[in-house]
Amino acid sequence: MSNHFSTSTSGLALFVLLFCTSIFFTCEKEASITDSSNLQNQDQIVNTAEQQDPIPEASEATAGGCDGSFRPVVVVHGFLASGDTYASQFQRFSSNGYCNSALRAFDWNSTAFGSDNSGALDEYIDRVLEKTGASQVDLVGHSAGGGLCYGYLESSANAVKVAHYVHLASSSQAQPAGPNAEIPTLNISSTNDETTGVSDISGAENLTLSGYDHYEVATCAETFAAMYNHFNDEQAITTDIVEESAVSVCGKALTLGENAPLDFATVEVYEVDPATGQRISSQAQHTLLTNERGYWGPIELTKGAPYEFLVLSGNAGDRPVHYYREGFTRSNPLVYLRTLPPATSIAGLLLANLPSDDAQAVVGLFTSSQAVVSGRDDLFTNSEELSIPDFTSADQTTIAMFLYDDGDGSTSLDPDPTFSGIQFLNAVDMFFAGDASQTITTTFNGRTLNCPAWPSQSDGLIVLVFD
Repeated sequence: MSNHFSTSTSGLALFVLLFCTSIFFTCEKEASITDSSNLQNQDQIVNTAEQQDPIPEASEATAGGCDGSFRPVVVVHGFLASGDTYASQFQRFSSNGYCNSALRAFDWNSTAFGSDNSGALDEYIDRVLEKTGASQVDLVGHSAGGGLCYGYLESSANAVKVAHYVHLASSSQAQPAGPNAEIPTLNISSTNDETTGVSDISGAENLTLSGYDHYEVATCAETFAAMYNHFNDEQAITTDIVEESAVSVCGKALTLGENAPLDFATVEVYEVDPATGQRISSQAQHTLLTNERGYWGPIELTKGAPYEFLVLSGNAGDRPVHYYREGFTRSNPLVYLRTLPPATSIAGLLLANLPSDDAQAVVGLFTSSQAVVSGRDDLFTNSEELSIPDFTSADQTTIAMFLYDDGDGSTSLDPDPTFSGIQFLNAVDMFFAGDASQTITTTFNGRTLNCPAWPSQSDGLIVLVFD
């Protein structure tokens, strides 16, 4: 394909590529040097002890009729990700009787090269233990989060707080977790993981999956079944995400990549027409302010209905972001709303090319449980196929894709060289006239989301999320 994007971005692309690659592999190998009424607002620590959320007391955990005897589970995400990596697994755990208050996601800034996050993770685990009354947690790390967890567990003072550890799509290690290999460790990898490949930990339980990409190792039902058995020494009742008659959601507003919380941001929630993405009412169904650590909710939603979540940070110069979500059939405590990070950050440099131009709409596509892989998956926007090798090769592991025009007012489907060679993200030249009365239609593996073509300068960015 010819490329109409400006070649002036090539220097930035090379810098970002090298920097991101160095961070990813350093983080990967760090260790080597059933009821919606129990839904609680999740708490995470981003990177400092000051950014702590209240964790429900043990008495609150069982208020909804769930089983408070389960050991708390603390999960750690990977590079450029956030706690919502585990949204589907949290729904599976709650489908098997876990209280949502016992399911905890630790957010950290995976782009902060050289930072030590072990102290923040330790403080977080201490607070989970204090509030739940448990003596230990079960710990899970995905990808670069696995490196963080292994490094954390090298300390005997930390290791005694962890009953079991699960290492997902991360680097090989010489022994099970803990300074004396004392923590029962389950290592799960996949033959189709083009990012880290198959890993092995001598002395651990090693499970090698087939057919799953790097991200799916963290999100698939087979991984859940293995984790549940590892934690409880028995099989799960179900690996399904069991539907509920009423659903509630809550989550967090934060910046992409850095996971910096957006304090006192406004979140507006609209039910939308599934055929057009237009709001059913001009009045928001819910209007919320995030707390000082970015958390919002819980709120009740109509089961199965698609929704728009509009996040307004309140910070001068920040752009609104419109999130469009598929219908929820089970309560979800990890609905994350990301905004653009500061231009001074590594993620901000990467996204600096996103246009702010009322002549066009700017769209982001996020497949939250898997990568889009050419030859396996089908992705179309306004009838243009995006699941082609140029954008979604297996080794690209594309989870997020940005669609915008290069300035000529036409669609060429050229890739933006800023993203060339960077895993997980991609960008494609597509023109959508900035007209909110018009509909943009995206179909992923037979599921469709529609949204208005919001003008990108006045109304901000659009993100479509496929669960």
